[in-house]
Amino acid sequence: MSLDSYKSLCDDFYLDMYVNTELDLPTQRDTILAFFERIQKQFPSMGNFCRRENNEYCLEEDRGTGQYRWVSLEADRINSGIINPPSFEHAYDQARLILELIPYMLGVNHLDIDLLDVTCTMDFDCADNHDEVIAEALVSQSAFNCFLDSSSIRPIDFSPSMVVALSEDCRTQGRISIESKTAPDLTGSYDLDQQSSAEAISLSCTIRQYPKTTGRFDPLRSFENQCKLLEELMAEKIIPNFALPLTETIAQKRLNNFREGS
Repeated sequence: MSLDSYKSLCDDFYLDMYVNTELDLPTQRDTILAFFERIQKQFPSMGNFCRRENNEYCLEEDRGTGQYRWVSLEADRINSGIINPPSFEHAYDQARLILELIPYMLGVNHLDIDLLDVTCTMDFDCADNHDEVIAEALVSQSAFNCFLDSSSIRPIDFSPSMVVALSEDCRTQGRISIESKTAPDLTGSYDLDQQSSAEAISLSCTIRQYPKTTGRFDPLRSFENQCKLLEELMAEKIIPNFALPLTETIAQKRLNNFREGS
């Protein structure tokens, strides 16, 4: 299934990679700047460099285009991502570069890597109550629906997630999560008029790899395998069973709202 098919179902699509390290990353000025300068050499449009309040260093493209790359360094995590990439390979090339650079530019070797994550996220703009949309789209035919079969009951905090083992040793894992951005106040009521239009229901699928305790961990080889697993899960499980129901439910609610407002 092509990336264009995925993007036709959602409003924004993200492909991210995260490398957690056992030891803190270097903080020397020359090391940080040399690392980001090398990335910019490969991707010249990444010209926005900043240090955030939590001492996270970030290099990114202009966000105003709706499609941009970013790379950041936290105390013990390396992050890389691209929003609305034109293809999977377009995003993978950036992640591969980061994995090639970190051993000799940041001193991150196979012993230092705690875990490697590859994540796909789909955002669905939704002006309605996110909890109710998620419940209607994904659990209306499940056992959980017994809690919602009364007019006096409604979900107020519904962001389901699940982690599964993808290998016998449980070191390769898959995580599916759906995040609601609608929050009730202490009375249980909602003010959807104040819900930011930028907030969307987020559907994420992550393939996580923990290095084995024997042998030398190869992050590039692991990354390729994780990408393959991620694409398979997205095509076979996530799109038909999660993305499509969410898309259809949101579209139906928009149509109902339009009819009521006519």
